[in-house]
Amino acid sequence: MQGQPHIQTGARVAPPAVSAAARRFGVLPMPNLAWTPEVARETAHLYEKVKQIIPPVEWPFHAPYVKAINALKKERNAVILAHNYQTPEIYNCVADVVGDSLQLAKLAAKSDADIIIQGGVHFMAETSKLLNPDKTVLIPDSRAGCSLAESITGADVRALRQRYPGVPVVAYVNTSADVKAEVDICCTSSNAVKVVESLGADTVIFLPDRFLAANVARQTKVKIIAWRGACEVHERFTADELKRYRADDPSITILAHPECPPEVVDVSDFAGSTAAMIDYVKAKKPRRVLMVTECSMADNVATETQGVEFVRPCNLCPHMKRITLPKILDSLVYLKEEVTIEPGLAARARRSVQRMIDLV
Repeated sequence: MQGQPHIQTGARVAPPAVSAAARRFGVLPMPNLAWTPEVARETAHLYEKVKQIIPPVEWPFHAPYVKAINALKKERNAVILAHNYQTPEIYNCVADVVGDSLQLAKLAAKSDADIIIQGGVHFMAETSKLLNPDKTVLIPDSRAGCSLAESITGADVRALRQRYPGVPVVAYVNTSADVKAEVDICCTSSNAVKVVESLGADTVIFLPDRFLAANVARQTKVKIIAWRGACEVHERFTADELKRYRADDPSITILAHPECPPEVVDVSDFAGSTAAMIDYVKAKKPRRVLMVTECSMADNVATETQGVEFVRPCNLCPHMKRITLPKILDSLVYLKEEVTIEPGLAARARRSVQRMIDLV
């Protein structure tokens, strides 16, 4: 194709050992990953969505994977769930469901696919498995962890219950199944206050994010006992940093995630979950906006909000970035990295997640 590079993308390594899921569903042949006129034609409509974010020189590397993934997920009856922090080529070009952790949890429960591929971190894949125990749930890279989820264990929760007998425990959904099995109910950043107040208690243990706990405490009369975890992306933002942006442009609109320190929330114009941030930008269409969260989200929102300029104080989540198109393709071909949870543990963890979903 004149004017376009002809390249072979994604050199392969030896295929992995056959997984349990592959024994159930079978291994498929690896698709041809060459950049061809056919690939260009079949992916052109998807590139239109991301052309302002992904330079033309990069698209020939992504497009063969996009075409292959979209074909194989139909053959596998698979659905791809992508968190708002996934990169634009995943979020816009291969994902079937996108959203924040609450949206993904609710939609995972409604899926009629045989296979769920989690474009996100490990606790999200566990949550999908909890809500879909009879489905095959895969995560393209099981090393995609979370500083919050890793800050607390089920044993820690049991110790808290001994220290504060009778006090109900709320777990942010950014926790392992081991932790979810020990708590009363889960929450997300979008429903945390509602969940805390639903328990009818004057004191609640809230874990693991100390900043989300502090921001919730300012919106309720319930006394909050907080764990000391933090998100490695959001804890790095500072109020002084945002004040400098404001000094450079007083008209800028600053949106902060409630996992940020309270002083960061205080100097912002709005604080809310990733879904609430997206809704704010779509509804109000500010001229210039700074989203105080993981920076891939600004790229994804930009594809849907023409005329809004995004300022990017770019803090990347290294765990989210472990999920890539080549790894998603490997998941579809080899069905590796299957998420499994011991049935007894899963039953206990499922109760706390389902209780949250039933509340909202």
